[in-house]
Amino acid sequence: MAFSIDHSLSDLTKLSLLPKPLGHASDMFPFRLSVFPRVHLSHRTSTSRLLSSLGSKVDPNGSVLIETTTPPSPSPDVTGGVQDVYGEDAATEDMPITPWSLSVASGYTLLRDPHHNKGLAFSQRERDAHYLRGLLPPTVISQDLQVKKMMHTLRHYQVPLQRYMAMMDLQETNERLFYKLLIEHVEELLPVVYTQLLPVVYTPTVGEACQKYGSIFLRPQGLFISLKEKGKILEVLRNWPEKNIQGMGIPVGKLSLYTALGGVRPSACLPVTIDVGTNNEKLLNDEFYIGLRQRRATGEEYSELMHEFMTAVKQNYGEKVVIQFEDFANHNAFDLLAKYGTTHLVFNDDIQGTASVVLAGLIGALRFVGGSLANHRFLFLGAGEAGTGIAELIALEISKKCQIPLEEARKNIWLVDSKGLIVSSRKESIQHFKKPWAHDHKPIKELVDAVKAIKPTVLIGTSGVGQTFTQEVVETMAELNEKPIILSLSNPTSQSECTAEQAYTWSKGRAIFASGSPFAPVEYEGKTFVPGQANNAYIFPGFGLGLIMSGTIRVHDDMLLAASEALAEQLKEEHYEKGMIFPPFRNIRKISARIAAKVAAKAYELGLATRLPQPKELEKCAESSMYSPSYHSYR
Repeated sequence: MAFSIDHSLSDLTKLSLLPKPLGHASDMFPFRLSVFPRVHLSHRTSTSRLLSSLGSKVDPNGSVLIETTTPPSPSPDVTGGVQDVYGEDAATEDMPITPWSLSVASGYTLLRDPHHNKGLAFSQRERDAHYLRGLLPPTVISQDLQVKKMMHTLRHYQVPLQRYMAMMDLQETNERLFYKLLIEHVEELLPVVYTQLLPVVYTPTVGEACQKYGSIFLRPQGLFISLKEKGKILEVLRNWPEKNIQGMGIPVGKLSLYTALGGVRPSACLPVTIDVGTNNEKLLNDEFYIGLRQRRATGEEYSELMHEFMTAVKQNYGEKVVIQFEDFANHNAFDLLAKYGTTHLVFNDDIQGTASVVLAGLIGALRFVGGSLANHRFLFLGAGEAGTGIAELIALEISKKCQIPLEEARKNIWLVDSKGLIVSSRKESIQHFKKPWAHDHKPIKELVDAVKAIKPTVLIGTSGVGQTFTQEVVETMAELNEKPIILSLSNPTSQSECTAEQAYTWSKGRAIFASGSPFAPVEYEGKTFVPGQANNAYIFPGFGLGLIMSGTIRVHDDMLLAASEALAEQLKEEHYEKGMIFPPFRNIRKISARIAAKVAAKAYELGLATRLPQPKELEKCAESSMYSPSYHSYR
């Protein structure tokens, strides 16, 4: 199971929860399924056969009850997601299945069940069998045509928030169509302008959705845990129906991409909002604000709530629940990762996910500049979660490859924060996570002066401040290096340290460039450069799948290194010819499967995997466990 925790713009903390797979008898549990007599069953023979196979009986009120301690065992090669007690995921696309919920879904109820609704794709036979006559127009259309129609509709919306709301509405009415849309239009996930798919469900549109969440809120899409639930968190977790898990705020994008890009089943995902109040006066006075109307909790009160949550998660879902922290303030992010990293399966995408994807880009960039990472000097603008996380993983990779102490590997990595270059004379006044980067040097205030003094070969921006890589800064990098590596990673586009066009133009076409926000290809002196996007979506879906399929119990830094190397391996000669340091997104599911296999292999190597025996072909195992959004035929 995996959680994604996120401090969004509304001051709510959000988590995404992915339940662990139930692949072994020790993970199974007794389950009880009721077929309520109020549901009309036209396929009684199929139902009886299913009930008979599971060992059923009828209770006094007429409901058919199924009780068993040994649900059907899944295929040993398929280990993603939760136990497939309904046989749905074991079925091939041409095999009919029974659309079970708490009851056999029929008629009006079936059309409002997002897990089984197919809209106009219900066949004539299915409409007869499930009492849908008259509830749908007479036309039957394919799922492919539904995808085409939905994309046509999305492209006609002028306001990004409208597209976001349309996609969220689709997710809540037709889950499989929602994910088929995402999967089949994956190359539109990184658009030239924010009018296509990924920004609709992820960033930056989701930032506006978070800001206006109270105004656009219609239906709950996850668990809400606030200080009012303190002492009752385990009870709250048990309130969530296992087969109906969707998304909220920023985590809705994360969880959608876990499924679309990583193949983790949507029923294995749960977003959780932890609300500890807000200090935002505008929100406190907003009549539409749906969060806790009190000042933000800190210190012991905050720590106690988080500890109760972490304890309850492990108690309710077990040792293999992956808890993904998202958008925490720097001090909380590092403290929580350090505190629970040895007791829980935790992952911080801002610190670890960002670091892993950037490291992959740097490994890819070595093809252009030669040598190893140890031959380069790195300068960061920004020393928060992202900057220090990337710096640490680079140092770790250098330490492993060169077999030198980590402290030695850090010496060629320098960071600049809002007060200037981080140097040893500032050590007493800086936050603890910046101290490893306080090297001996005279203080320097301006970035351009730091570039001239440090002479970096790699310049990385994680400052969140736009246009800080000025023309003088870029030109200085180009004077110092034949092929300067410039990574402008801040989001959104307005906060990018420089644009792709600026980087290529000011370096006279010599820069190796990638960004956090998408930029269009750039023409310079007759050559087309395709800027890469260092998007975490390259890493976290496959990383999460690797943890789930191996039953890993702890995240280890070596797994992040393995994910980086797996991503860099996907670069081909044709990509290098265009100046790319990240592979295109069109093969993202194949990339995610490769990353999952490498992460799982490292988990087995480190003795942290519990799914035994280890599959012989991990990549094929990853591919076979991926969720398919294609419609099933119903009996």
